[in-house]
Amino acid sequence: MRGKVIESARAPGLNVLKTFDPPLAVLEGAAIDAVRRRGKLLLVEVTAGERGRLTLLVHLMSAGRLQLFDKRASLRDRTSRLLLRLPGDRELRLREFGTRQSAWVKLLTPEGLESEESLATLGPEAWPEPPAPGRLGELLGEPRPLHSLLRDQRVIAGIGRTWVDDVLHAAELSPFKRGDDLCKRELAVLREAIAGELGRAVERYAATWKLPLPDKQAKVARVHGHQGEPCPRCETVMEAVFYEDYVMTYCPHCQTEGRILKDRRLSRLLK
Repeated sequence: MRGKVIESARAPGLNVLKTFDPPLAVLEGAAIDAVRRRGKLLLVEVTAGERGRLTLLVHLMSAGRLQLFDKRASLRDRTSRLLLRLPGDRELRLREFGTRQSAWVKLLTPEGLESEESLATLGPEAWPEPPAPGRLGELLGEPRPLHSLLRDQRVIAGIGRTWVDDVLHAAELSPFKRGDDLCKRELAVLREAIAGELGRAVERYAATWKLPLPDKQAKVARVHGHQGEPCPRCETVMEAVFYEDYVMTYCPHCQTEGRILKDRRLSRLLK
C-alpha cells in the first residue's frame, strides 16, 4: 500500500474512533507512507497535505481484523468498523466479529503519538528479539503468575492469550509459577521459548496466508485450545482452566508436576 492515496475514510463502527481532532476527513487525499507494529498495536502512517504527518493507531483487540480487499464493502456490512478506500476499488478495512466491539482507532498528530499512553506504557518487544535473560528477570520479577505477567503489555509487548500457553509449554513452566521465582536457567529457557514460538507462528502465517487475510485462521498453536488432546511432547492429556472470556491450556506432566489446576467453572458451580 505504500504510496497509495486514500480516496475516502469512513467509520461505520459507532465506538471505534476514539479521537476527534484531527477529524477522520483529513485522511481524504492522504498518501500511505508505511504500516508498522508496536506490541499488539498497528500504526498506519500517512502524509495528509497541510496537516503533514499523521498516524492511524489501531488496536484489533481479540476479534478484529485489518484486511486489504480488492472490492469495497457495503456500509451495511455489520462487521465493518473503519473503511479506508483506495484507488481501483480497493479498500483497507477494519472488521470486528462478535458483539463486544472493543477494537479501537485513534488518528494522531506526531505530538499526539508522542504522548499516547497506550504506546508510552508498553514494555520491550517480545519478538523478534526478546529481552536478554537478565533483563527478562527484571521485567518478570514480581510475585505474580507467569501467565498474567507475560500477557501484561506493560511488562513485555506482543504476547497474547493464545501464545502465552504455547510459550510456557515450550519452556516447561507452570502458568502459575511466580515471576520472581524464576532461576537463571529458567529465564534463559523462557527467552528461547518466546522467540521460538512467536517466530514459528509468524513463519507459518507468512508461508500459508494470502490476501485477503482470512476471517478465520487455522490452528497454529500446538497447546492453546487443545485441552483434551495429547501433549505434543509427552502425550499426556492436556488440561485447561476456564475463565470468563478465555481459556488457559497446559500439560500436567510437562508443566505442573502432575497436578491438575483448579477449574474456575467448577469452583463457581460449587459455591
